[in-house]
Amino acid sequence: MGAPTAPQPEPAAQPGIVVAWARHQDEVRAAQRLRYDVFAREMGARLASPLEGHDIDLFDDYCEHLLVRDAASQAVIGTYRVLTPAQARRVGSTYSDTEFDLTRLRGLRSRMVELGRSCVHAEYRNGGVIMALWGALGGFMVRNRLDAMIGCASIPMLHNGVISGDVAASIWRQVRERHLAPIEHQVRPRLPLPLEHLDDSLAVEPPALIRGYLRLGTKVLGPPAWDPDFNSADLPMLMQLAELPARYRKHFLGA
Repeated sequence: MGAPTAPQPEPAAQPGIVVAWARHQDEVRAAQRLRYDVFAREMGARLASPLEGHDIDLFDDYCEHLLVRDAASQAVIGTYRVLTPAQARRVGSTYSDTEFDLTRLRGLRSRMVELGRSCVHAEYRNGGVIMALWGALGGFMVRNRLDAMIGCASIPMLHNGVISGDVAASIWRQVRERHLAPIEHQVRPRLPLPLEHLDDSLAVEPPALIRGYLRLGTKVLGPPAWDPDFNSADLPMLMQLAELPARYRKHFLGA
């Protein structure tokens, strides 16, 4: 699982849930089952997995896996996986590298983690689980002296029962106006969403997770990539702890 400091349990953001880092394979499997339920059964992703009913890829063995459990049932209800700089060097890249050319981020890599496979069980999407996950991630970053987080934030392609990129194009139009990173950190998708053929005028809001990231000062690094397997458009996003708004610093960083 790697060498970073990741003690458990973490402080929970609300009563009734427990936050911890997976220490055993069976705990990782529980996270992978939740991911399969959300991504494949709920969102229609096509997952090539070596174990039925689990979302597993080559990066999982190199990642730390953060879990939120229902305190009463002990069921895993939320998860993130975290790829540290050292582990990214071991596996040879990050997942984001497979979707984007990250050349311009090379100066950040030594202190940059990748967040991925974020999901919350449908019955617990009230904000509390994500807040608990973010609080634990903030503590992880401080303990391990890391200062930047990157990841791909997904926008579902299914809209009103039709698979279309119009929603993603419209969200990209909105976020690039206020949240686009400076040119020195902008990246290029390897399989771009064909924005020139899409309607970007829809009055739609970004998904809740993306809205949350933007409130924390996260920057969008460029136009979305198309991920046909996950049936989504993915926005490349970068959060630097130095840019975290003051009102969130104490909650997430203890400072």
